[in-house]
Amino acid sequence: MAGHSRRAVVAGTAVLGATALLAGCSGGEGPPAAQTLAGDATDLSAAPGRRVVIGFSAPAADHGWLAAITNNARRQARALPDVEFKMVAAGANAAAQRAALSTLIAERPDVIVVLPYDGKELNGFGVEAMRAGVPVVNLDRAFPNPAAFRLQLKGDNYGMGVAAARYIISRLRARKVERPVIGEIAGLDFLELTQERSRGFKDTLAEAGWSVANRRAAAFTVDSGQREAAHLLQALPHVHALWNHDDDQGVGVLAAVEAAKRGEFFMVGGAGSRQAMQTIKAGGTVLEATVTYSPSMASSAILLARLIAQERGLSDLAELAVPREIVLASETITRDNADAYLHFGF
Repeated sequence: MAGHSRRAVVAGTAVLGATALLAGCSGGEGPPAAQTLAGDATDLSAAPGRRVVIGFSAPAADHGWLAAITNNARRQARALPDVEFKMVAAGANAAAQRAALSTLIAERPDVIVVLPYDGKELNGFGVEAMRAGVPVVNLDRAFPNPAAFRLQLKGDNYGMGVAAARYIISRLRARKVERPVIGEIAGLDFLELTQERSRGFKDTLAEAGWSVANRRAAAFTVDSGQREAAHLLQALPHVHALWNHDDDQGVGVLAAVEAAKRGEFFMVGGAGSRQAMQTIKAGGTVLEATVTYSPSMASSAILLARLIAQERGLSDLAELAVPREIVLASETITRDNADAYLHFGF
């Protein structure tokens, strides 16, 4: 999947800018109205079209990012007068989500947006829906079969690793560090997204002749982040830089750093939580930057699903239809630009 991410058909921010897609991006208070609504009257793809029903399903919000996905999708749909939003509960696992989605197919919505528990396990649903004439927008966790979706929209996991490594390389070269000790706190190792993130990080560090000295796999939770960071710090008496894949588990990583009374290194986070951005802005911790994997993609998915159902395209593209694949760029947030990204935080 790493190579697949690097061959993105369209860079998300460039294509989606015309429709002001990036909207409603936190689980808390919403962004200003101008960032919630889809464009203005001069944007043909934002002009009201025929009324459409968009079905939606995503896993339960057991993580801040997942909560923001559902909140963003619901908020964006409410901002569109020509959209009816029909959400079905995902249930406790992939089988339960598949059952709920099969019921949704029978109701014949105009399009379905789904973030699956597991893309491979839910691939059959996508094929079934497409064969039934219901276009599917596959959000984030990819269906492996191209016949299972009309549009695949996702973040760039490989690109997150690349962005984190590039920031670390730039900072350490500025300090003239020749043989850095670099640590990595990953997420769940059995997930392909974690593997892609680590691969992007490893590949980019290798281009500088560097490598990861110690890597620990956490579980996207505060407790696991604290536990694995404590083990890493015990194994490495001196560190120059640390990349943590996920800002939720990063709360625990920072707690472990404080408990160990360590501060000789700097840290880069991952995904772009609001708390991480505020910590970066305030200073006083090792956290200097975070690389994005924004839940704003759910807002974008609703906007694009609407256009697909209405058989319209993006106004900034010459083509008459929405692309088949969009991979959103991973951007680097530092103290200098955190204010511009805060409303995207989860």
